[in-house]
Amino acid sequence: MLCPTVHRTNFGGMDILAQVLDRVRLGGTLLFHFELGHPWNLELPARPYALFHYLSRGSATLALEQAQELHMTEGDFVVITRGVPHAFYSDRRAKPLQIVDLDRSSARLGVVRHGGRAKPLSTMICGNFTVSRPLCGSLLEVLPPVLLLKPTADGGWLEAILRRMVSESALERPGQRVALSRLTEVLFVEVLRSWIASLSPGQGGWLGAISDPHIGPALKLIHENPERPWTLSDLGHRVGLGRSVFSARFTKLVGQSMHRYVIERRMAEAAFLLETSDEPIARIASRAGYETAAAFSKLFHRHHGLSPGRYRAAQRLDGGQRQPAVPEVEVAD
Repeated sequence: MLCPTVHRTNFGGMDILAQVLDRVRLGGTLLFHFELGHPWNLELPARPYALFHYLSRGSATLALEQAQELHMTEGDFVVITRGVPHAFYSDRRAKPLQIVDLDRSSARLGVVRHGGRAKPLSTMICGNFTVSRPLCGSLLEVLPPVLLLKPTADGGWLEAILRRMVSESALERPGQRVALSRLTEVLFVEVLRSWIASLSPGQGGWLGAISDPHIGPALKLIHENPERPWTLSDLGHRVGLGRSVFSARFTKLVGQSMHRYVIERRMAEAAFLLETSDEPIARIASRAGYETAAAFSKLFHRHHGLSPGRYRAAQRLDGGQRQPAVPEVEVAD
Protein backbone atom coordinates (compact mmCIF):
# COMPACT_ATOMS: atom_id res chain seq x y z
CA MET A 1 0.00 0.00 0.00
CA LEU A 2 1.57 3.24 -1.12
CA CYS A 3 0.95 6.63 0.38
CA PRO A 4 3.12 9.11 -1.53
CA THR A 5 4.07 11.58 1.17
CA VAL A 6 7.88 11.33 1.13
CA HIS A 7 9.68 14.04 -0.82
CA ARG A 8 13.41 13.94 -1.43
CA THR A 9 15.82 16.07 -3.44
CA ASN A 10 16.10 14.74 -6.97
CA PHE A 11 19.70 15.82 -7.72
CA GLY A 12 18.73 16.17 -11.37
CA GLY A 13 17.58 12.56 -11.43
CA MET A 14 14.14 13.34 -12.77
CA ASP A 15 15.87 14.35 -16.01
CA ILE A 16 16.47 10.62 -16.50
CA LEU A 17 12.78 9.90 -16.15
CA ALA A 18 11.98 12.66 -18.63
CA GLN A 19 14.45 11.18 -21.13
CA VAL A 20 13.00 7.69 -20.79
CA LEU A 21 9.39 8.87 -21.05
CA ASP A 22 10.26 10.99 -24.07
CA ARG A 23 11.55 7.92 -25.88
CA VAL A 24 8.79 5.43 -25.17
CA ARG A 25 5.37 5.47 -26.76
CA LEU A 26 2.78 6.05 -24.08
CA GLY A 27 -0.86 5.58 -24.84
CA GLY A 28 -4.08 4.27 -23.43
CA THR A 29 -7.64 5.30 -22.78
CA LEU A 30 -10.63 4.84 -20.51
CA LEU A 31 -12.43 1.52 -20.74
CA PHE A 32 -15.22 1.66 -18.18
CA HIS A 33 -17.20 3.96 -15.96
CA PHE A 34 -18.93 1.69 -13.47
CA GLU A 35 -21.82 2.50 -11.16
CA LEU A 36 -22.04 -0.32 -8.63
CA GLY A 37 -24.77 -1.16 -6.13
CA HIS A 38 -24.19 -3.67 -3.34
CA PRO A 39 -23.81 -6.61 -3.77
CA TRP A 40 -21.57 -6.55 -6.85
CA ASN A 41 -18.67 -8.52 -8.30
CA LEU A 42 -16.52 -7.78 -11.38
CA GLU A 43 -14.02 -10.13 -13.05
CA LEU A 44 -11.33 -8.96 -15.50
CA PRO A 45 -9.24 -11.38 -17.60
CA ALA A 46 -5.52 -11.18 -18.32
CA ARG A 47 -4.62 -8.43 -20.77
CA PRO A 48 -1.34 -7.61 -22.61
CA TYR A 49 -1.14 -4.13 -21.08
CA ALA A 50 -1.39 -2.37 -17.73
CA LEU A 51 -4.87 -1.65 -16.36
CA PHE A 52 -5.74 1.15 -13.95
CA HIS A 53 -8.75 1.58 -11.67
CA TYR A 54 -9.84 4.67 -9.76
CA LEU A 55 -12.41 4.20 -7.01
CA SER A 56 -14.11 7.59 -7.07
CA ARG A 57 -16.76 6.64 -4.52
CA GLY A 58 -17.41 3.90 -1.98
CA SER A 59 -15.21 0.90 -1.19
CA ALA A 60 -14.15 -2.35 -2.83
CA THR A 61 -11.97 -5.41 -2.39
CA LEU A 62 -9.39 -6.13 -5.10
CA ALA A 63 -8.75 -9.85 -5.47
CA LEU A 64 -5.63 -11.09 -7.27
CA GLU A 65 -4.01 -14.41 -8.00
CA GLN A 66 -2.83 -16.60 -5.10
CA ALA A 67 -5.63 -15.32 -2.87
CA GLN A 68 -4.06 -11.88 -2.46
CA GLU A 69 -6.61 -9.22 -1.52
CA LEU A 70 -6.42 -5.46 -1.07
CA HIS A 71 -9.14 -3.33 0.49
CA MET A 72 -9.74 -0.08 -1.40
CA THR A 73 -11.51 3.02 -0.16
CA GLU A 74 -12.72 6.19 -1.85
CA GLY A 75 -9.99 7.99 -3.77
CA ASP A 76 -7.69 4.97 -4.14
CA PHE A 77 -5.97 4.47 -7.49
CA VAL A 78 -4.50 1.10 -8.45
CA VAL A 79 -2.46 -0.03 -11.46
CA ILE A 80 -2.25 -3.71 -12.42
CA THR A 81 1.06 -3.27 -14.21
CA ARG A 82 1.35 -6.78 -15.72
CA GLY A 83 -2.30 -7.07 -16.78
CA VAL A 84 -2.88 -10.23 -14.70
CA PRO A 85 -6.43 -11.51 -14.06
CA HIS A 86 -8.14 -9.76 -11.14
CA ALA A 87 -11.53 -9.04 -9.65
CA PHE A 88 -13.30 -6.35 -7.63
CA TYR A 89 -16.25 -6.96 -5.37
CA SER A 90 -18.33 -5.73 -2.49
CA ASP A 91 -19.46 -9.31 -1.83
CA ARG A 92 -17.47 -12.23 -3.22
CA ARG A 93 -20.63 -14.38 -3.14
CA ALA A 94 -22.36 -12.17 -5.72
CA LYS A 95 -22.57 -13.49 -9.27
CA PRO A 96 -19.56 -12.02 -11.13
CA LEU A 97 -19.97 -9.73 -14.12
CA GLN A 98 -17.29 -10.91 -16.56
CA ILE A 99 -15.56 -8.46 -18.84
CA VAL A 100 -15.25 -10.61 -21.95
CA ASP A 101 -13.89 -8.27 -24.62
CA LEU A 102 -11.85 -5.08 -24.24
CA ASP A 103 -10.43 -4.62 -27.73
CA ARG A 104 -13.09 -3.43 -30.16
CA SER A 105 -13.28 0.21 -31.20
CA SER A 106 -15.99 2.23 -29.51
CA ALA A 107 -17.24 5.71 -30.29
CA ARG A 108 -17.61 6.77 -26.69
CA LEU A 109 -17.49 5.58 -23.14
CA GLY A 110 -20.73 4.31 -21.64
CA VAL A 111 -21.70 3.94 -17.99
CA VAL A 112 -22.01 0.30 -16.94
CA ARG A 113 -24.42 -0.27 -14.06
CA HIS A 114 -24.03 -3.48 -12.11
CA GLY A 115 -25.06 -5.05 -8.82
CA GLY A 116 -28.01 -4.61 -6.52
CA ARG A 117 -29.71 -1.52 -5.19
CA ALA A 118 -28.48 -1.67 -1.65
CA LYS A 119 -26.01 0.82 -0.26
CA PRO A 120 -23.11 1.47 -0.09
CA LEU A 121 -22.96 2.55 -3.72
CA SER A 122 -19.59 2.67 -5.47
CA THR A 123 -18.32 4.25 -8.67
CA MET A 124 -15.14 3.23 -10.44
CA ILE A 125 -13.29 4.46 -13.52
CA CYS A 126 -11.07 1.95 -15.33
CA GLY A 127 -8.67 2.20 -18.25
CA ASN A 128 -5.39 1.02 -19.68
CA PHE A 129 -1.81 2.14 -20.20
CA THR A 130 0.05 1.01 -23.30
CA VAL A 131 3.82 1.41 -23.44
CA SER A 132 6.05 0.48 -26.36
CA ARG A 133 9.51 0.99 -27.82
CA PRO A 134 12.65 -0.64 -26.45
CA LEU A 135 12.85 1.24 -23.16
CA CYS A 136 9.43 0.08 -22.01
CA GLY A 137 10.80 -3.12 -20.54
CA SER A 138 13.20 -1.42 -18.17
CA LEU A 139 10.46 1.03 -17.20
CA LEU A 140 7.64 -1.41 -16.46
CA GLU A 141 9.76 -4.20 -15.00
CA VAL A 142 10.78 -2.10 -12.00
CA LEU A 143 7.17 -1.28 -11.12
CA PRO A 144 5.45 -3.62 -8.66
CA PRO A 145 2.80 -5.98 -10.09
CA VAL A 146 0.18 -4.00 -8.15
CA LEU A 147 0.76 -0.29 -7.58
CA LEU A 148 -1.71 1.22 -5.10
CA LEU A 149 -1.73 4.97 -4.50
CA LYS A 150 -3.72 6.38 -1.58
CA PRO A 151 -5.25 9.87 -1.76
CA THR A 152 -3.16 12.74 -0.42
CA ALA A 153 -3.77 16.39 0.40
CA ASP A 154 -2.21 17.43 -2.93
CA GLY A 155 -3.75 14.58 -4.93
CA GLY A 156 -6.39 16.64 -6.70
CA TRP A 157 -4.47 16.19 -9.97
CA LEU A 158 -5.66 12.58 -10.18
CA GLU A 159 -9.36 13.34 -9.96
CA ALA A 160 -8.99 16.35 -12.26
CA ILE A 161 -7.32 14.31 -15.03
CA LEU A 162 -9.80 11.46 -14.74
CA ARG A 163 -12.82 13.79 -14.76
CA ARG A 164 -11.45 15.42 -17.90
CA MET A 165 -11.03 11.98 -19.47
CA VAL A 166 -14.61 11.05 -18.60
CA SER A 167 -15.99 14.26 -20.11
CA GLU A 168 -13.84 13.78 -23.21
CA SER A 169 -15.18 10.24 -23.62
CA ALA A 170 -18.81 11.20 -23.13
CA LEU A 171 -19.29 12.76 -26.57
CA GLU A 172 -17.73 11.81 -29.88
CA ARG A 173 -15.73 14.76 -31.18
CA PRO A 174 -12.91 15.26 -33.70
CA GLY A 175 -9.54 14.29 -32.22
CA GLN A 176 -11.11 12.33 -29.37
CA ARG A 177 -8.75 9.37 -29.58
CA VAL A 178 -5.66 11.57 -29.57
CA ALA A 179 -6.99 13.69 -26.69
CA LEU A 180 -7.64 10.60 -24.56
CA SER A 181 -4.21 9.21 -25.34
CA ARG A 182 -2.52 12.48 -24.34
CA LEU A 183 -4.49 12.68 -21.10
CA THR A 184 -3.47 9.10 -20.34
CA GLU A 185 0.17 10.05 -20.87
CA VAL A 186 -0.13 12.81 -18.27
CA LEU A 187 -1.87 10.41 -15.91
CA PHE A 188 0.93 7.85 -16.32
CA VAL A 189 3.63 10.43 -15.61
CA GLU A 190 1.84 11.65 -12.48
CA VAL A 191 1.41 8.08 -11.24
CA LEU A 192 5.14 7.46 -11.70
CA ARG A 193 6.01 10.68 -9.87
CA SER A 194 3.79 9.78 -6.93
CA TRP A 195 5.17 6.25 -6.75
CA ILE A 196 8.78 7.41 -6.87
CA ALA A 197 8.09 9.94 -4.10
CA SER A 198 6.71 7.14 -1.91
CA LEU A 199 9.75 4.85 -2.16
CA SER A 200 12.13 4.07 0.67
CA PRO A 201 15.89 3.69 -0.04
CA GLY A 202 16.55 0.44 -1.88
CA GLN A 203 13.09 0.22 -3.44
CA GLY A 204 12.08 0.69 -7.05
CA GLY A 205 15.27 -0.30 -8.88
CA TRP A 206 16.76 2.46 -11.02
CA LEU A 207 13.59 4.57 -10.73
CA GLY A 208 14.03 4.68 -6.96
CA ALA A 209 17.80 5.10 -7.19
CA ILE A 210 17.60 8.34 -9.17
CA SER A 211 16.87 10.17 -5.92
CA ASP A 212 19.99 8.87 -4.16
CA PRO A 213 22.64 11.62 -3.72
CA HIS A 214 25.41 9.36 -5.09
CA ILE A 215 23.77 6.82 -7.39
CA GLY A 216 21.37 9.36 -8.92
CA PRO A 217 24.21 11.45 -10.42
CA ALA A 218 25.95 8.24 -11.55
CA LEU A 219 22.84 7.11 -13.40
CA LYS A 220 22.57 10.55 -14.98
CA LEU A 221 26.15 10.25 -16.27
CA ILE A 222 25.47 6.80 -17.72
CA HIS A 223 22.27 7.95 -19.42
CA GLU A 224 23.95 11.03 -20.87
CA ASN A 225 26.94 9.09 -22.24
CA PRO A 226 26.24 5.34 -22.38
CA GLU A 227 28.97 4.89 -25.00
CA ARG A 228 31.77 5.83 -22.60
CA PRO A 229 33.95 3.01 -21.20
CA TRP A 230 32.68 3.55 -17.66
CA THR A 231 34.51 1.85 -14.80
CA LEU A 232 33.56 1.52 -11.15
CA SER A 233 36.56 3.63 -10.14
CA ASP A 234 35.74 6.39 -12.63
CA LEU A 235 32.05 6.69 -11.76
CA GLY A 236 32.70 6.26 -8.04
CA HIS A 237 35.26 9.06 -8.09
CA ARG A 238 32.87 11.36 -9.96
CA VAL A 239 30.14 10.94 -7.34
CA GLY A 240 32.41 10.98 -4.30
CA LEU A 241 32.61 7.28 -3.40
CA GLY A 242 35.39 4.71 -3.42
CA ARG A 243 35.26 1.86 -5.93
CA SER A 244 34.05 -0.90 -3.60
CA VAL A 245 31.55 1.28 -1.72
CA PHE A 246 30.15 2.64 -4.98
CA SER A 247 29.84 -0.86 -6.48
CA ALA A 248 27.96 -2.22 -3.47
CA ARG A 249 25.69 0.80 -3.23
CA PHE A 250 24.89 0.78 -6.94
CA THR A 251 24.00 -2.93 -6.95
CA LYS A 252 21.92 -2.62 -3.77
CA LEU A 253 19.86 0.36 -4.96
CA VAL A 254 19.55 -0.38 -8.69
CA GLY A 255 19.23 -4.15 -8.35
CA GLN A 256 22.00 -5.00 -10.80
CA SER A 257 25.69 -4.29 -11.24
CA MET A 258 26.92 -1.09 -12.82
CA HIS A 259 28.44 -3.10 -15.68
CA ARG A 260 25.12 -4.83 -16.46
CA TYR A 261 23.24 -1.53 -16.25
CA VAL A 262 25.62 0.13 -18.73
CA ILE A 263 25.14 -2.73 -21.19
CA GLU A 264 21.35 -2.49 -20.92
CA ARG A 265 21.48 1.25 -21.47
CA ARG A 266 23.67 0.78 -24.55
CA MET A 267 21.30 -1.84 -25.96
CA ALA A 268 18.29 0.39 -25.31
CA GLU A 269 20.03 3.34 -26.97
CA ALA A 270 20.97 1.22 -29.97
CA ALA A 271 17.42 -0.13 -30.31
CA PHE A 272 16.04 3.40 -30.17
CA LEU A 273 18.43 4.57 -32.90
CA LEU A 274 17.63 1.56 -35.08
CA GLU A 275 13.93 2.29 -34.85
CA THR A 276 14.02 6.06 -35.25
CA SER A 277 16.96 6.77 -37.58
CA ASP A 278 18.47 5.60 -40.86
CA GLU A 279 22.05 5.62 -39.55
CA PRO A 280 24.25 2.72 -40.70
CA ILE A 281 24.62 -0.10 -38.20
CA ALA A 282 28.35 0.54 -37.93
CA ARG A 283 27.65 4.12 -36.89
CA ILE A 284 25.08 3.02 -34.32
CA ALA A 285 27.58 0.48 -32.97
CA SER A 286 30.08 3.29 -32.45
CA ARG A 287 27.51 5.53 -30.80
CA ALA A 288 26.64 2.67 -28.45
CA GLY A 289 30.29 2.29 -27.41
CA TYR A 290 31.49 -0.62 -29.54
CA GLU A 291 34.56 -0.50 -31.78
CA THR A 292 33.32 -3.05 -34.30
CA ALA A 293 29.90 -3.73 -35.79
CA ALA A 294 30.50 -7.46 -35.33
CA ALA A 295 30.96 -7.21 -31.56
CA PHE A 296 27.95 -4.93 -31.31
CA SER A 297 25.75 -7.18 -33.45
CA LYS A 298 26.59 -10.25 -31.39
CA LEU A 299 25.68 -8.57 -28.12
CA PHE A 300 22.58 -6.94 -29.60
CA HIS A 301 21.32 -10.30 -30.85
CA ARG A 302 21.90 -11.84 -27.44
CA HIS A 303 20.00 -9.02 -25.75
CA HIS A 304 17.06 -8.47 -28.17
CA GLY A 305 16.83 -11.85 -29.92
CA LEU A 306 17.34 -10.36 -33.39
CA SER A 307 20.27 -9.00 -35.35
CA PRO A 308 20.34 -5.18 -35.61
CA GLY A 309 19.25 -5.33 -39.26
CA ARG A 310 16.34 -7.65 -38.62
CA TYR A 311 15.32 -5.67 -35.55
CA ARG A 312 15.16 -2.48 -37.61
CA ALA A 313 13.15 -4.18 -40.35
CA ALA A 314 10.72 -5.67 -37.82
CA GLN A 315 10.18 -2.31 -36.13
CA ARG A 316 9.57 -0.54 -39.45
CA LEU A 317 7.11 -3.24 -40.50
CA ASP A 318 5.25 -2.95 -37.19
CA GLY A 319 5.40 0.84 -37.08
CA GLY A 320 2.00 1.43 -38.61
CA GLN A 321 0.26 -0.84 -36.14
CA ARG A 322 1.42 0.64 -32.86
CA GLN A 323 -1.25 3.25 -32.26
CA PRO A 324 -3.56 1.68 -29.68
CA ALA A 325 -7.21 1.42 -30.56
CA VAL A 326 -9.89 2.83 -28.31
CA PRO A 327 -11.40 -0.31 -26.77
CA GLU A 328 -15.08 -0.94 -26.34
CA VAL A 329 -16.83 -1.76 -23.11
CA GLU A 330 -18.39 -5.15 -23.63
CA VAL A 331 -19.64 -7.20 -20.73
CA ALA A 332 -21.35 -10.51 -20.26
CA ASP A 333 -23.76 -11.43 -17.52
